[in-house]
Amino acid sequence: MATTMHISDIAELLSEGRTHFNLSPAALVEHSLRRNEAKMAANGAIDAFTNRTGRSPKDKFIVKDETTADSVKWGAVNVPFEPERFDALYARVMEHLRGRELFVQDLFCGADPSYRLPVRVVNEYAWHNLFVHQLFIRPTAEELKTHHPEFTVIAAPEFQSDPARDGVNSEVFVVVSFTRRTVLIGGTSYAGEMKKSIFGIMNFLLPPRNVFPMHCSANVGHNGVSALFFGLSGTGKTTLSTDPSRDLIGDDEHGWSADGIFNFEGGCYAKCIKLSKKNEPQIWEAIRFGCVLENVILDPHTRIPDYNDDSKTENSRAAYPMNFIENAVIPGVAGHPKNVVFLTADAFGVLPPISRLTPEQAMYHFFSGYTAKVAGTEAGLKEPTATFSTCFGSPFLPRAPKVYAEMLGRRLREHNAQCWLVNTGWQGGAYGVGKRMAIPFTRAMVDAAVEGELIKGEFEIEPSFGLAIPKHCPGVPPQVFNPRNAWSDKAAYDKAAEDLRNRFAKNIENFEAPPEVKAAGPKAQR
Repeated sequence: MATTMHISDIAELLSEGRTHFNLSPAALVEHSLRRNEAKMAANGAIDAFTNRTGRSPKDKFIVKDETTADSVKWGAVNVPFEPERFDALYARVMEHLRGRELFVQDLFCGADPSYRLPVRVVNEYAWHNLFVHQLFIRPTAEELKTHHPEFTVIAAPEFQSDPARDGVNSEVFVVVSFTRRTVLIGGTSYAGEMKKSIFGIMNFLLPPRNVFPMHCSANVGHNGVSALFFGLSGTGKTTLSTDPSRDLIGDDEHGWSADGIFNFEGGCYAKCIKLSKKNEPQIWEAIRFGCVLENVILDPHTRIPDYNDDSKTENSRAAYPMNFIENAVIPGVAGHPKNVVFLTADAFGVLPPISRLTPEQAMYHFFSGYTAKVAGTEAGLKEPTATFSTCFGSPFLPRAPKVYAEMLGRRLREHNAQCWLVNTGWQGGAYGVGKRMAIPFTRAMVDAAVEGELIKGEFEIEPSFGLAIPKHCPGVPPQVFNPRNAWSDKAAYDKAAEDLRNRFAKNIENFEAPPEVKAAGPKAQR
């Protein structure tokens, strides 16, 4: 491998005095406007537009070398990249950045000091640098004096790769080297790539330290009991965990250690499509000066955001620090959770709005990770598509699924946590026919579950999937609970349910799940 300067020093070398280190949000807002990277919205946030409006999973690679060869689960998600190609691409990105104005932030990933990762992010765009400043954990002035980055992210959206020369698939690339402890991102200005790259790194580093990394949001009740919310982008993690009656620990990425849970991040990355002050008041109020809006349409005269306008993308976003949420837990640490919620956006409209899971069913649905990829969260995706994403986070898991599933199983048994399966997707028919589950109903059911009230009521077993569904919940009409009742055409429901059961049964065969876990899931029709 080529000998190079440590990347933490590279920004000073490249920019010849034009590098800005650890600027404040106000200064980064000024630079973003000066450089015409973003516009100021009427609510004080800045709004930037991106060339890609979602992640680019087919352009993501991991360098295969002595560090990763035997520990990464190689395949369609974790695509190997040659060390020599990484060195060549690294050199080309460095040459591209040489002499440019750059913005650098030194940050932490992980609210628990025992497990936090010091990172450095080097950006071409000032608004990207504001994004990472608000999304990750900001060191104090004293901590900055001794901050030594253990991983560096270099985001060069204006550099486009040459697939034939660089060994990638398009002009976009996201390449991680665990040996060089460096992430190279190019060709895309979608800010979420930086955030998710660090998440993938934590998913690789933490399991050997007996810390379970999780793609989930978390909050804690006034009784001190925390809850976890697993789910892919668009399933409601941010909306449901940002609850005025509970304190928010974090909205997307956490670790579960022997001591409890902790947030990886210091901010939130909330979806904005159809955002309303009535249904999501805390997110609404968090969009103010210092917040970064991404791909939100503004009125050309008033600069008032139109959150219902999806002409650019349905994946419009808002990035803001945790302290913009009035009842945020800072630092983001809490005790062991007593309730674990699996969120799915069922595009077929078949699953119940909430189900109580046995431990075996919980493991089954964690292996399955069924949901629908919501429009816009990945480049080129135009409508929800049914998918199985292992552990509700397959794109971000470098190791084998059983590593994470076994860690979940241990934590559930150790702390006697109750699992729930919540459908935030469609009811009364599939996507295009049925309606999306009403947020107030979902919130009422989830609140009753995590506060320990729902478990006290009566349940019945619905026959299609063998799931225990409640008969009553305050604030929710009784007819909502059984999904078959919401369909006017019962035969159509039965057919859709059979199709989904078959999909589940086929998918679980891909995993080395224990027999009792496989037996807990729906059976295929012979």
